[in-house]
Amino acid sequence: MSKLFVAGEVFHGAGSLEELKNIKGKKAIIVTGGSSMKKSGALDRAIAFLEEAGLETKVFDGVEEDPSSATSFKGAEVMNEFQPDWIIGLGGCSAIDAAKMMWVFYEYPDASFDAMKKPFTVPTLRNKAKFIAIPSTSGTGTETTGLAVITDREKGVKYPIVSYELTPDIAIVDGEICASMPAHITSNTGLDALTHCVEAYVSNIEDNYADVLAKGGLEIVFDNLQEAVNNPTNIKARQNMHDASFMAGLAFNNAWLGIVHSLSHQVGALYGIPHGAANAIFLPNVIRYNAKVSTRFPDLAKVIGKETAEDLAQAIEKLRSDVNNISSIKEFGISKEDWEKNLDYISNNALVDPCTGFNPRVPVLEDLKAIYNACYEGVVFEG
Repeated sequence: MSKLFVAGEVFHGAGSLEELKNIKGKKAIIVTGGSSMKKSGALDRAIAFLEEAGLETKVFDGVEEDPSSATSFKGAEVMNEFQPDWIIGLGGCSAIDAAKMMWVFYEYPDASFDAMKKPFTVPTLRNKAKFIAIPSTSGTGTETTGLAVITDREKGVKYPIVSYELTPDIAIVDGEICASMPAHITSNTGLDALTHCVEAYVSNIEDNYADVLAKGGLEIVFDNLQEAVNNPTNIKARQNMHDASFMAGLAFNNAWLGIVHSLSHQVGALYGIPHGAANAIFLPNVIRYNAKVSTRFPDLAKVIGKETAEDLAQAIEKLRSDVNNISSIKEFGISKEDWEKNLDYISNNALVDPCTGFNPRVPVLEDLKAIYNACYEGVVFEG
């Protein structure tokens, strides 16, 4: 028997932010990032809708890219003072992931972050508040997943905190909110969604629902990402990418991910490489690596009119280029000396990353190092 895990309620389509005016409660805190949601007017609209619903509101802003555990503790302190019954993550995945962890520490002030690094160890939530996720980027699918990626700044490691307790109660998937998203972020996040589709489909968990969502999301990304990058005010393309991101998130929330994410988490934490950009570099070579044991890649290739795993890898490389994304790690300015100095460290961390356990091919340390080196140089992996 399987169980489908999805956000409790999902509202999608242009203008669906207005659903906030139907929320029942007393207090809502909005967790957001820098100034983009303020500048676009989305934050003010959200506040207005909540006030129309009769809720007192408070804003916690300034969540950084790759949010830290320290930020989560700080937000939880504000929540303990305000005592909201709704927590709203509004913005990119960093804001929503940080809000999820703030939620945990709001309900459990003495909880141990280190203890929750092990999958499915988050304590039971919803004793004090429920959660609403409103994404402004079309990539992570965090609005429907039981996942929050938090960075330990001292160790230079990203930790995916995995628990279905973190799955939002309400997801609002409004393409209008991401109309102001810059082209490079549109590209990075769209390639992240694509990676979710591929990894969920070939993971070692078989799930018919996840399979259909992964295939559908992949098709939508190939059909719409370049248009969304080139014509950012095309709301239809924006909404399509937002829907694809949600579908991909729902797929991997039920089938989970693989070593593309394990590899990306490390270079993101240590070198600051944007997550979607890193995924897009690793994904083609990981397809080549996993194709030695998985027969599922041709299914995905056929969705975009191709035949083989190699066709799929090359199609992703072409799309990556078409949306102006980088093809190697060294293009981010990382010296060979710095890379080699840290290779064992990041490879070991990738090996024990929770996502590695769901990869279709069981890697050893030398496998990950070889993939890392091929992707550093931007060459085809042959192993």
